[in-house]
Amino acid sequence: MLVRIVKLTFKKENIASFEAIFENNKKKIRQAEGCTFLELLQSKEDNNIFFTYSYWNSATDLENYKNSEFFKSVWGKTKQLFEDKPEAWSLIKKETIN
Repeated sequence: MLVRIVKLTFKKENIASFEAIFENNKKKIRQAEGCTFLELLQSKEDNNIFFTYSYWNSATDLENYKNSEFFKSVWGKTKQLFEDKPEAWSLIKKETIN
């Protein structure tokens, strides 16, 4: 399993626009082939910083999603709202302790 964390820093005046984009597309993102979990997080200390946190069955599933026309469309709208360059990490899930 692959865990994908993406840090997104928005201009304050663009937060509502980003939240609308996410709201309108979250179900399609979650239903992408190989996506088994999706979460949106917002920094408590700096509310213009968000993180997406998602689980993918494989790196191939994530790459297929990133190469899809759907992703390109959503990302094209989202990246116009940034204040800072996004950061992303792909991590291999090793263990979960409940």
